[in-house]
Amino acid sequence: MIRHLVPHLESRLVGLRAPVSVQLPAGQVLGMPDAPVKMSFSHWASLTRLRAGQIGALAEEYVEGTLNIEGRMRDVMAVAASLLPANPVHSDTGWWAGLQSQIRSLRMHTPEKDAEQIQFHYDVSDDFYALWLDPRRVYSCAYYRDEAMSLGEAQEAKLDHICRKLMLQPGERFLDIGAGWGGLLLWAAEHYGVDATGITLSKNQHAHVQALIAEKGLQGRVRMELRDYRELDDHQPFDKISSVGMFEHVGRAQMGAYFGKIMRLLAPGGLVLNHGITAGGLDNTKLGAGMGDFIGKYIFPGGELLHVSDVLTHLARSGLEMVDTENLRPHYARTLWDWSDALEARLGEAQQVLAPTGGNERAEKILRAYRLYLAGSAMCFEQGWISLHQMLAARPAEAMADEAIQGAQSRYPFRRDYMYAAPRS
Repeated sequence: MIRHLVPHLESRLVGLRAPVSVQLPAGQVLGMPDAPVKMSFSHWASLTRLRAGQIGALAEEYVEGTLNIEGRMRDVMAVAASLLPANPVHSDTGWWAGLQSQIRSLRMHTPEKDAEQIQFHYDVSDDFYALWLDPRRVYSCAYYRDEAMSLGEAQEAKLDHICRKLMLQPGERFLDIGAGWGGLLLWAAEHYGVDATGITLSKNQHAHVQALIAEKGLQGRVRMELRDYRELDDHQPFDKISSVGMFEHVGRAQMGAYFGKIMRLLAPGGLVLNHGITAGGLDNTKLGAGMGDFIGKYIFPGGELLHVSDVLTHLARSGLEMVDTENLRPHYARTLWDWSDALEARLGEAQQVLAPTGGNERAEKILRAYRLYLAGSAMCFEQGWISLHQMLAARPAEAMADEAIQGAQSRYPFRRDYMYAAPRS
């Protein structure tokens, strides 16, 4: 019987970062009864996962309702981090595991499957996302240029930071790959006067941005298209390109083709900014302790992370020149905690918003999954198990009359001061 694990569990609970109580299937309570984190198990078999620190499996049991967790998400994540048996980015990945990962990636990232996977996540409910995102619904790492900034202010700072890095100018043709709910697309058009094109695979996002374009009277120079990046016409190059929070969905096996496509879509001398989540480890294909499996099943099917060094290798092989890379990892930890806190404050509303999409039971599962996803991701960014990089690159041109510096081969000035001028209001 698994009951023999009880003494081992009692010793395991001592010394965790946050006090926790564990209620066993028979009703016995281990640990402090008034602990800030309480876990109640329905099945004895679950205790083996607790003892082994299989955080992903425990998270799945919580979503499916066989494990109940009470407590503030920050305390819950402190317990989760303490339960891990080892650093989840350490991996003994050999050539066989790497080959299997490559084969899975190829199968998972056809245009049809990518569309299905994007819609699985982003088309859950626009009203649900609106509960905890900022008013512009910017669903990517914010930039807390000032510590006192609110989430909304930090997201606007991020949008402007990207536009400044790209040196956007009035009349330039600007492409936003994976444009989301249109935050960057509309900011670039309204504040920098570009001719802007956005693409998405999410039907909900497409409809939302189309309505915003009409509402703002921007039909003449802003468009949102429901299409895959692979479908874009190479013969109409863009002056500037952004890809924010999108390339995580591309897949390891398609990364070379992705940057190759961007290279062809970019005019000679033009700039591209790739902003996305990167792996914390050099070799791991996903987070260990079952966390990567949980994210793949409930949140981002098909999502794959590469270390920044791998990303830059693919970027360079495509012919692009990396001119600036910035690590914003702590900014994403704070962003995620802001999202988590906002969702936690509106759990009742979230349940009501989600219920029409599939009933109360499905709504509860989605809500539980997102509560763990937001708080768990915040913890992972804090620990350095995953990271966030903005990579600015140029398509070299042999000669440019208006290049910022002789031999630059692009309009990039090879200095950073231009990025940090007074922000646009």
